[in-house]
Amino acid sequence: MKGETSKAFDRRIREGWFAKYAPDNQTGIDIGCQHDPLNHTFRRWDLIFGDGDATYMAGVPDETFHTVYVSHVLEHLNDPVEAVRNWWRILKPGGHLIVIVPHRDLYERKTELPSKWNHDHKRFYLPEDLASVIGQAIPSIIQLRVLSDGWIDLPNDQHPVGEYSIEAIMKKGDV
Repeated sequence: MKGETSKAFDRRIREGWFAKYAPDNQTGIDIGCQHDPLNHTFRRWDLIFGDGDATYMAGVPDETFHTVYVSHVLEHLNDPVEAVRNWWRILKPGGHLIVIVPHRDLYERKTELPSKWNHDHKRFYLPEDLASVIGQAIPSIIQLRVLSDGWIDLPNDQHPVGEYSIEAIMKKGDV
C-alpha cells in the first residue's frame, strides 16, 4: 500500500510541483514522513527515527529550511496552531510551508470522532477548518485545495483509495 506522499508523486510530476515547492537542491524537512519521504535530500523528522514532538520542533533553529513539508500529521497533534507556528519558525524567508491533512468527507465520510481508520486522530478537517488553524498561526495561505486524484467513492465500510486530502501552501516573505 502506497503512503500518502507516494500516492501524490505522479500528479506532482505532471504539475511541476517539485520544481516549484520542493526542489531537491534546496534544504527541506519532511515532518512525520515515516518510510514515505517526499524527497531523498530532505531531512526526515519522525518519532520512529528518534526525533521529538512535531509540535515544537525542539532543537531546530529558526529559518533553517527552504521547504517544510508536513503530510498527515496535523490531525494527530493536540495543539495544531502551535505546530504551524513552529513549522513557520523553522522556514527560511522565501520558502514554502506545505501542510496536508485528510479531508473529512473523503477519508472519514462521517462528522464525529473517533476516526474509523486511525484512532490517534484528534480532529477532522474540511478546507475551512484547515484555513482557520493556519490563519490563527501565520499570515496567509497562497493555495488551498482538495486533492482527490484516484479517489473512488467506495462503501463507507471500505478504506478510501487514491488521494483524499487537503493541501495548504504558504510562502514566507523575503526579509
